[in-house]
Formats: sequence, structure tokens, C-alpha cells
Amino acid sequence: MKVYEPKNIRNIALLGHSGSGKTTLAETMLFESGTIRKRGTIESKNTTSDYHEIEKEKQKSIYGSLLHLDWRGTKVNILDTPGSTDFYGQVAESFHVADVAMFVINTESGVEIGTEAFWRAAEKENVPSMIVMNKLDSDKSDFNGSLEMIRERFGRGVVVVQYPYSEGPEFHAIIDVLKMTMYEFPEDGGRPDKLPIPESQRAQAEIYHNELVETIAENDESLLDLYFENGELDEYQMTDGLTNSLLERNIFPVFCSCASRNMGTGRIMGFLGNVAPTPLDRKLKKADGSEYLIDREGPPSFYVFKNSSETHVGDLTFIQVTGGSVKPGLDLVNRRTQDGLRLGSLYISQGAKRTEVEEVTAGDLAIAVKLKDLHAGDTVSLKESDLVFAPTRYPNTTMRVALKLNKEGEEDKLGIALNQIVKEDPSSRVEHSQELQQTILHGLGEEHLNVIMHQLKERFNLDVDFIKPRIPYRETITKRVNTQYKHKKQSGGAGQYAEVYLSIEPWTEGMPDRDDLNVRNVEKIELEWGGTLVFQNCIVGGVIDNRFMPAIVKGVMEKMANGPLSGCRARDIRVSVYDGSMHSVDSNEAAFKTAALMAFKDGFLKAAPQLMEPIYEIEVTLPAAYMGDVMSDLSSRRGQILGMDSEGSIQKIKASVPLQELDQYTTRLKSLTQGSATFTREFLEYAQVPHDVQKRVIEETQALEAEKNG
Repeated sequence: MKVYEPKNIRNIALLGHSGSGKTTLAETMLFESGTIRKRGTIESKNTTSDYHEIEKEKQKSIYGSLLHLDWRGTKVNILDTPGSTDFYGQVAESFHVADVAMFVINTESGVEIGTEAFWRAAEKENVPSMIVMNKLDSDKSDFNGSLEMIRERFGRGVVVVQYPYSEGPEFHAIIDVLKMTMYEFPEDGGRPDKLPIPESQRAQAEIYHNELVETIAENDESLLDLYFENGELDEYQMTDGLTNSLLERNIFPVFCSCASRNMGTGRIMGFLGNVAPTPLDRKLKKADGSEYLIDREGPPSFYVFKNSSETHVGDLTFIQVTGGSVKPGLDLVNRRTQDGLRLGSLYISQGAKRTEVEEVTAGDLAIAVKLKDLHAGDTVSLKESDLVFAPTRYPNTTMRVALKLNKEGEEDKLGIALNQIVKEDPSSRVEHSQELQQTILHGLGEEHLNVIMHQLKERFNLDVDFIKPRIPYRETITKRVNTQYKHKKQSGGAGQYAEVYLSIEPWTEGMPDRDDLNVRNVEKIELEWGGTLVFQNCIVGGVIDNRFMPAIVKGVMEKMANGPLSGCRARDIRVSVYDGSMHSVDSNEAAFKTAALMAFKDGFLKAAPQLMEPIYEIEVTLPAAYMGDVMSDLSSRRGQILGMDSEGSIQKIKASVPLQELDQYTTRLKSLTQGSATFTREFLEYAQVPHDVQKRVIEETQALEAEKNG
């Protein structure tokens, strides 16, 4: 198998909303390059990239797949990604290794919400980007309308390199304003004829050509001087300028294709081979924030960007070689764990088909097999190296469900399955909550979670259901009370005796000290579940020995971990022990722990207890047409609007919403906006619940306790 030098490698991420034609474009590129003899189709369920059974069933990409082709001596690695934002984790992984993001736009629809979300992510990750206008043969195709929408959303750096001679069923030719040539295709696509631009299109072509030249010149001072001097740039000058402007994300060239009829793909691949940045051009981020350039002459190293597993193969580790070259048998170190590993077999990927290779050079993408404990985001290098790359940034989850096993004794099996799923898909998260006594699965939306459920049932043979997750409420108090408890127990032999007097009150940061108590010592405890316990020792006269203070704290903490009101955890309370009594023989730590627990419980329930709920800040991105419906729905969910912003016709709403109201929000939002909106969420704070919610939660807790106790 040929070994490619980094300058002859291109790593391309195919991005775009579901239905834009990414998988079809990838299939056509493989066919046009001679890599495959026959093109598969989505409808026939035989494309190279969508090879998983669930993808064939749903006729859409769910998993990212790695393909490759050779175009006139250049190896093009293609990362075909899903178009649904529910599977954004697959897109995030591709950004880390892609030299160019190729956005595929369905000209029937223009910029859709998935494209918008992925574009903003590419912008954040500083990935050079280009645009392919697809489905130009559709009778609903609107190139000019789509172009206007793209420029409105993505800025003036969007420049036309190609535009269609005609659209709809008559589409058969593309005018290229970089080469100032018209490409006319035969009826069934393939190799076009190169023709002069028709006179009827000459004026429009000149306008686009001048826009292209001016944009390139504006971003390169030396080219700008040449442009002013000669009034023009030749093709080679423009090509160099395009590469530099692409790298700096100053220019986003627009190309045309009809992927289903194999029109336009050859010219796109030519552009990738001649103009697109190489792995040597891309600056990678190291964990310390500094930059790193892939080094062909450097010591061997690689970055793990993806994991998967297959029944007959085992673990597959997707890597990009970042230094030197790697070969089977090489001894390296996982920088995360500092464990040594020896490379086994290496493969290049063509979807489900893999070909073994003896060497992979810097910049190239490959698969390593049977490597243990390698996670996405790991850096692997020589023992003496200190190279560590910044890991992939995955989005925060937006939806959660609890898992219920229908067969006893399969808890370990479920745990193993979930660990494997999260290893392969770090955009999902599993929470084993002792507090809620549930295993909670977090994902990016209903479709994402349903795919995980499919894996649990079909791949891991588990009988499991989704159920409603509980809410991690918190308890606190709203007024000061004094409370007392005497624990006295005598049952033969040594007895137990402890008496404590406590003052409990709400705690807020910066509140004044008590001047009515003789505070001897203050302990501020930051609780692992959030919030604070401030414990004050105010004992005078030695009525309680100091050695019993830790036991008193322990008793208070134990009750706070299982709150008196609803069993939820308590927070933000100041407890002062100011009096009590002890016995010279019968007092011990266990007695004082019990006395403190009971005193705290009694006082808490008299101190106007208040239930608190987690509040999340959400940001909804949506078309302006749905603003009214979405804001009305947020109000019905006890949401508070924090602000609004707009970018063209795209609107953004920031709001604070209780977690209880968000569990099915992803599904509702898609229903309200016909799938055109997305949202993100982050924990904001705990806030008091309304009286009716508190009453209902307490009643549910009491009913659950009664059921447990028979």
C-alpha cells in the first residue's frame, strides 16, 4: 500500500444538515476517483459510509465514518459525519483532525439549523471551511436564494468559485470563475467538456470573478500590490492566495455539484488536491494552550480522535499520526495514563472495509486495533516525550433519562455496556446517582438516546427501559430556631448519654457573626453536593468535651445527606452548638452523633423548611418565525427570559428554566419548530420551588417511603 507524504494528504470533514447529500457526495467522490466501481445509494442501503444496520434502516448517517481515495497522487481522507445535531459528538471528533470542513448545502432549503450549528462550531475550532451547493437539479433548487442566505449567516468571506449555468431538471453545466471555464456534463454525469463561458453568462461570470480576485487580494498584501499594479491576478497567484485565505478563515469558496448524477465532484477534488490546506498547514492545540505543527521528521506520536468496537474485530482506535511515522511493533506511551503500549496491526479505512498497512506517516488517518485503555482525546508518543494535545471539546448534554432493568442480576452487565458506549461516544454521559437511586443516561436529544437504547438491546442483549429521572432537589431552611435533644439509653452494661442544644439558621455568604453566642471555633464545610454547612462551637464551661465535636458534626451531616423534609440533600445552613450535657461514663461519640442528628432533624422541620430545585440557563437558537411559539412554551415551563439576540434571520433566546421542565424539552422544541431549532443548557443555580411543587414532592416522597416499608 502506498505511503503518502503529509504534503500529499488532505483530511476533509463532510458537514451539513440531514438530507443535504453528504453521503451521496462522498460515494460519488469515491466513484469518480476510481476507488469504487459502482456507486451505492441511500435508497439501496449500500453506500460505503452508512454501513451500520441502524443507518440502513433509518436511511441516514448516525455514526461518523472514515473513507479515503486517491486523486491524482493526493490521498483524500473523508470524514462523513451525521447531519443531526443529536449526533454532534461525531462532528466534534472530526474537527480535531480535519484540515478543511466541507459544508454541503441543499439548495432546496438553503442554510438549515444543523448546518448553522456545525458552522458555528467550525468557527470556534478555527477549521478552514468551504461550501458545496448540492441538489442543483431539483425543481425547487434556488442557488441565488441559498447564496444570499449563506452570506447573511456566514459573512462576506463567502465567495463564488462556481455557479450553475441553469438549475432544476435542466441542470447540466457549471461556470467556474476561478478558471473562467464552463464545465458541461453528459446526461449521466462524469467527465465534463471544458467550454468557453457563453456570452449570455459573461457579465455575471466577470462579476463573480472580480469579487473572488478582490477578496483574495484583500487578504494578502503582496497580492494586493500585484492586483493594483496589473489590475488582475493570474490563476496561480489566485490559487496561492486562496490557500492562505482558507487557512485564516478569511474566505469560504462556493462550489456546485449534483452528487446524485456525478456532476461537479471531479473539480471539487481537483480543488482539494491543488488548493486546500495540508496537515502540515494546520496548527494543533496542545493541552498547555500552545500550538503544534505536524512534523514529518519528528519523533513518532499520534492523537486518538475516535473509538469504536466490532464483534469480530474488537476495539478500533482511530488515530491521526502527528509526528514522524508509526509502524506495528513500535513501543509508545499513553500520556494520560503513562502506561506503555506496543502498536499492533494498522489499517486504513473504507467504511466497513479495512486494509492493513505497514506504515502511516504524519498527517494521515488510520485505525489501530487491540489497544487497551485508549480513549478519544489521548496523546500517544515516545516515553521521553512530553507532548500532550488538547482533547476534543464535546457539547453539554441536553436530555436525560433513567434506566430500568427488567431482569434482576444484570446490573454488572449494564455497567459494562454503558462504559463501552460512553468510551465510543463521549458526547453521552452516565450518572450512577446514589442520591436519586437511579442510573441516569445523559445525551444530546431523543434520537441520540434512542440509538443508545438500540445498542443496549441489540448489541448488548439487555432488557431495559427508559423511565422518568428523578430531580435532585435540595432542602434548606428560612428562619432561625433553637432545638434540643437528649439521647439516653440504658440496657445493661455501659449506657449511652448525650444532650445537645443547637441553634440552626439559614446561611448566606458574608452574613454577620452571632453576637449572642460565645463562638469559640468555626468550621466551614463545602458540601460535596453543593452549598455550605457552617458549624460553630459555642460551648462554655466544658459541658460538652471538645472530643465530641466531630461526632456532633457527623450527626448533622448524616441528616443533611438525607434531608428531613423529603429525603433530598440539605444545604446552606449554620449550626451552632451552644449547650448540652454529658456523662463521665456513658457519653461517647455514637451517643453525641445520634443526639445531634435528632436535634437537627427536629429543628429543621420547625425552621420553615424550603425545597429548592436546580435551575438551568438555556440558549435556544431558532428561526425568527418560531419566536412567539417558543417564548410562550418557555413561559409555560416556568421559564424566565434573560435576553434575546439575533444574527440575520436566526434568533437566540436565553432563559432560566427548572430542570423538571427540561427533561422532554428537546422533543417539544423540535415539534414547535419543525426540527429547525437547537438549544444548549448549563446549570445555573438552585432556587426555591413554588408551594404547590413542594407539597407534591413531599407527598410523593411519603408515598414512596410507605411503599418501601410495606
